[in-house]
Amino acid sequence: MKTKQLILVAGIFLLGIIIGKFAFSAKQTPTSKHTHQNETEEAHWTCSMHPQIDMPEQGQCPICGMDLFPKETGTDVDNQAPNSFKMSKNAVALANIETLVVGEIDRETDNNNTAPSLRLTGKIVANDKKTLMQTTHLGGRIEHLYHRSLGEYVQSGSLIASLYSPELVTAQHEFIEALEIQKTQPELYKAVRNKLKNWKIPEKQIQHIENTKKVITNFNMYANVSGYINKIFVEEGNHVKEGDPLFQVADLSSVWANMDVYEKDVQYVKKGQTIRLYLNAFPNEEITAKIDYIDPILNTKTRTVSIRATLQNKNTRLKPGMLLTGNAILSNFSHKAGIKIPKSAVLWTGKRAVVYVKIDKEEPVFELREVLLGSDLGDSYEISSGLNKGEELVVNGTFTVDAEAQLLGKKSMMNR
Repeated sequence: MKTKQLILVAGIFLLGIIIGKFAFSAKQTPTSKHTHQNETEEAHWTCSMHPQIDMPEQGQCPICGMDLFPKETGTDVDNQAPNSFKMSKNAVALANIETLVVGEIDRETDNNNTAPSLRLTGKIVANDKKTLMQTTHLGGRIEHLYHRSLGEYVQSGSLIASLYSPELVTAQHEFIEALEIQKTQPELYKAVRNKLKNWKIPEKQIQHIENTKKVITNFNMYANVSGYINKIFVEEGNHVKEGDPLFQVADLSSVWANMDVYEKDVQYVKKGQTIRLYLNAFPNEEITAKIDYIDPILNTKTRTVSIRATLQNKNTRLKPGMLLTGNAILSNFSHKAGIKIPKSAVLWTGKRAVVYVKIDKEEPVFELREVLLGSDLGDSYEISSGLNKGEELVVNGTFTVDAEAQLLGKKSMMNR
């Protein structure tokens, strides 16, 4: 009897479990399944600055410490273009990505109704044509230098050094002996006297020897050049030969403005072209000059060509080494309208220039585009090919967009 009761209770318990299971399954709707699926999908968190981060729960980015946000799926839009991709609106906002609709520039009216110009950078340097070398007039040992610092000004005719020269001592003895027989051998006297003059011994010193008939052991040397010392080659006590350099001087009454022109812009510059210069030292002043030299050889390391303009330097206001910027007036520039974009929009790899175009007006869908750069217009570039008027371009946050493209395996700056 007890056994039959136990079997009956066990059967009722199993029946209750089965009925409850079917009842719970009937209450579970498609909506609840979809909600659960969304929760599963949203259980991935990423960083706006480092989209490669994929965390299973909310927290902070292990790289930069920023708060993570839910990672959205389905960002790829291969159905629109093979190399397009979509970013979440949240990621776009956090990365401060900005876009701009590009338009044409009219070179006839652009730049405040003035002729277009090419922006250059450079510096002031000494005029090599007015750089002179002070050399020794005879060999010997330098006993004293009267100019030993760079930047000192040397005036032609001023005392520059005291020199002991065995050759000069011998020549003075010969001159004194020739004085004794001057009347009987005047030709010998003239020959020895001219020897002293050829060593650039001043007439006053020769006359002093002739009057006193005494040998000068330490002979004074006088400058035959004028300018500011920019190189010194000897020190006191050095032995020098006739013609050895003592120092180099620069006459700064005129200086050169040296600038570099990129290889692609060489076609726009020529001799005689007007150029406006602005120095960092005098930012409110404009100096107008003309290009008088273009280097015939390209610098293969920087891919630039050097150009220069000669500037008059009253009161030596312009110091060699001063930095400057210049605008070369492009008189031979085409007046055909072109496209201009901000430099911030361009990613430059060294071999190619790329930009990101927003190809969907409503959604943040981007696509990489290779462009051919034209002239450097200061804060912007002229685009020769690759973009059309009216296209929307990423101008801020370009590197973030490129990082997303790389993570998705799309065409990017580093991946073709």
